[in-house]
Amino acid sequence: MQLVANQQLVKNRVRLGLGFHIAALAVFGLGLALSLQLDPTSRGDLPLASWGAILFGLVLYTLGQTQLRRWGPRNRQDEQIGKAIRALDDRYLDKSEIVRLLLVALVAGEHMLIVGPPGTAKSALVRHLARLVDARYFEYLLTRFSEPNEIFGPVDIKAFREGTFVRRVEAMLPDAEIVFLDEIFKSNSAILNALLSILNERRFFTGSATIKVPLCSLFGATNEVPNDDALGAIFDRFLVRTLSENLDSFHFHGLVERGLRAEGDALGANGPGVEDIRPLVSLADIRRLQARLPQFLRFSEDFLARYKGLIFQIRSEGISVSDRRVVKLLKLFAASALIDGRPTAHDGDFFVLRHVWNSTDQIPLLADIVGPVLDKHHREHPEERRTRATATDLDGILAELGVIRGILLGGEPLSDVQLFSQLRNLQDIRAALQVLGTETAQQMAAEVDRLLEGVFESSKWNG
Repeated sequence: MQLVANQQLVKNRVRLGLGFHIAALAVFGLGLALSLQLDPTSRGDLPLASWGAILFGLVLYTLGQTQLRRWGPRNRQDEQIGKAIRALDDRYLDKSEIVRLLLVALVAGEHMLIVGPPGTAKSALVRHLARLVDARYFEYLLTRFSEPNEIFGPVDIKAFREGTFVRRVEAMLPDAEIVFLDEIFKSNSAILNALLSILNERRFFTGSATIKVPLCSLFGATNEVPNDDALGAIFDRFLVRTLSENLDSFHFHGLVERGLRAEGDALGANGPGVEDIRPLVSLADIRRLQARLPQFLRFSEDFLARYKGLIFQIRSEGISVSDRRVVKLLKLFAASALIDGRPTAHDGDFFVLRHVWNSTDQIPLLADIVGPVLDKHHREHPEERRTRATATDLDGILAELGVIRGILLGGEPLSDVQLFSQLRNLQDIRAALQVLGTETAQQMAAEVDRLLEGVFESSKWNG
């Protein structure tokens, strides 16, 4: 991760600031020593050397404060964001890109949709994020029977009797800073219409009154992408959409290990279902990062030229990306750079473009368009590769390869279903190794290719 690559820079700048402070104290001490050598009858007049030492000390102190103000730990909210990313990565296996998108969307103040079948950690990811951020949080599972009162607050009966329609929004969605709506597209039009103004304008209309909502980001989840045109407006409000799927077979042991650890934590000292997760970052920290975001909204001509090329290539494949989204996506690139502690965005931030699809069948098209740009960037800057290969990952893949090799090259006959299932597993493993990108992973990918060739040459392959 780029944040890790920049930690040494941050430490060096902090050391520089502390060095300026120490030098300032030394120069102040020199000036004080010179002043103490004065003749008591000199009426307190300081010699030029003393004044020079004092002024030079002030300059050094100011330089030190400037470095510490910018790079000191109390003002490095991006480091706290990095800790939140690592906490989520450690908990949820093979969800690193979703985790990063969650934090990028939060820092940019944009909204994100997670699509996937039940049981793929969609809700768990957002809930865990909400507990890592000290903010007012609202969550609800929507159905077609959900009523606006359940989301936006009940009607104030006292005010209603006096002829005014007002909702009591305390602890409800209009009062929340982070919101998660599960199965968002199953709600009715009354709720969806009210959500449009909240998502777009951060305003909630209740009767004749308008409430400015403190919403930072709204995260939605759904089992399937809506195909109803009536839901197009709300779907378009989610700047990025990501797919959360069941893990591949080579992640099985890692899934069991982390899952059991999570179940054990949930049965800990706080009682069943309650984990001891403490906030790592406050919403005030997020707001301070957002206040710094405008200075990152400056992009080089080369970066914008590559961005333009990707956008028009994406549009040429029939994937609609509106002009409004083209501009807003730049905020996500800037937020990604800010989280990593970089001064500007670079080609590695184009990973966001893999998640601008409007239907799941567009995901492979975006991967083919954006993938080569990301691969080139990571070849040139391997230290910035965000997906890290761990010994556990590679051991799991190696063990799975051994199992598949035994099945495919063994003496037992295989049905067509069994054969194609194992071939698909091999393709999944090869794709995962390519993402890891390490030398060991490349060697293992070559082993997968040899295994595939062996299968095609064997008597098991009659296609």
